Amino acid sequence: MSGKEPLLAALKGCIRSLQEGTSSCTDTSPHLHSFCEILEMILRKGIKQPVLGFKRRDYWHWIEQLPHQGIHCSTILLSIMIEKTNSSEKVLTAQGRGRYFLRQALNGKLLAVVFQQLVRAPRLLEWYDPVTSILGNEDFLEPFLSLMLVVTEMSFSLDVQNSSFLDESWQLPVCLTYETVPCKELGMVLRYLDGRVFIIDLLPQSQAEVDEVVLIGDVIDEINGFSLRNAYNGQAGNVLQKLKGKPLSFHLIRWKGHDGGMYKPLLPYLKVLREKIPNFRFQHEHRRKKENEGRCLQGGRLLYNLQYLGRVNVGKNGGKEMLDEGIPMVLEKCLAPQEVLFDVKETEVLVQQKISSKQVLFHYSYTEVSCVGRRLDSHNLFAFCIVASPGSPEHSSFDCLVFQSNSEEESEEIIRRIAVGFKHTEWFV
Repeated sequence: MSGKEPLLAALKGCIRSLQEGTSSCTDTSPHLHSFCEILEMILRKGIKQPVLGFKRRDYWHWIEQLPHQGIHCSTILLSIMIEKTNSSEKVLTAQGRGRYFLRQALNGKLLAVVFQQLVRAPRLLEWYDPVTSILGNEDFLEPFLSLMLVVTEMSFSLDVQNSSFLDESWQLPVCLTYETVPCKELGMVLRYLDGRVFIIDLLPQSQAEVDEVVLIGDVIDEINGFSLRNAYNGQAGNVLQKLKGKPLSFHLIRWKGHDGGMYKPLLPYLKVLREKIPNFRFQHEHRRKKENEGRCLQGGRLLYNLQYLGRVNVGKNGGKEMLDEGIPMVLEKCLAPQEVLFDVKETEVLVQQKISSKQVLFHYSYTEVSCVGRRLDSHNLFAFCIVASPGSPEHSSFDCLVFQSNSEEESEEIIRRIAVGFKHTEWFV
């Protein structure tokens, strides 16, 4: 029968893939995300929605009513999980609560029990359409329950504490714990946005910067077990004031996902942060600086140790005003910085990989450079524009290449040296 319903076939395939993995399924299991998404689609298919514009129903609404349907709960744990879900401070929507509950049920081997209780509930057909749904359809319900019994025999070890983004996504962020000794000033600059607490800067030589755990762009999820999921302005400061003189333990949500790129549910927040703080950018690595790491000698030449942030095409205008557009466009890509050696030569600019200094990434003569400079709100960043297709001037466009130096002074020095190489270029924009 399951062959007639594509979602059941897809769910069965995910379960088989999970069984082929390690003995216990964790958040890093490659097929867990797909399994959860398909299970949720099954639970939502054919749910009867109220008329007259009342609040839309989700599967959590019937789960939380199971203990009140006049049926005997086969385990007290089911009621405890429902109560724990409703009292969680990290999930605020029906979608988030449903996902939080399902993760608990997987850990507790109670998923089959949940649906067995649903089958016995008198209001089953009030919740699900018998034609369009899977849970309300006799032909599809039996194979679905069989699959849930298989899942109940499997072991799951899912991090229930990592639940602050279940309202938005099944995709979980990278979480870490930052523990620090009591100190007068941590040095984290915070910004509150839609109930979340973002770290938008670290003060130089502060405790948070020296400890090298926190990155600019991370979200504070908890402080000493106190949830900041739906924080109001100043709440983190109030919590820290109460804990003054005590060791601190921060539960942080890393802005970078498991793949090293940006955690996608944070993209809407990034857009707002950029509107409010134009020079805001996420920190990719900890910025411990040593006196001699800014430059090196190679073949008797002085080279700069820089980070190459990327390039973007800015169209047919290569004037200095395009730097104001090109730099933010590169930053919005949130690409991982590339360590490079930057050489300002007599006739050209040459950029090499730092790891393999023999490999030249690119080099441009000064006749190909149309402008160089930086934005006033980005102290360590500079950029220059080059002709993208010098062989066909009539169809040429310009690329903007963006770099991060080790200091504002170094950035200005490089800009001046490049500016000397060609005329009609202003080094400061």
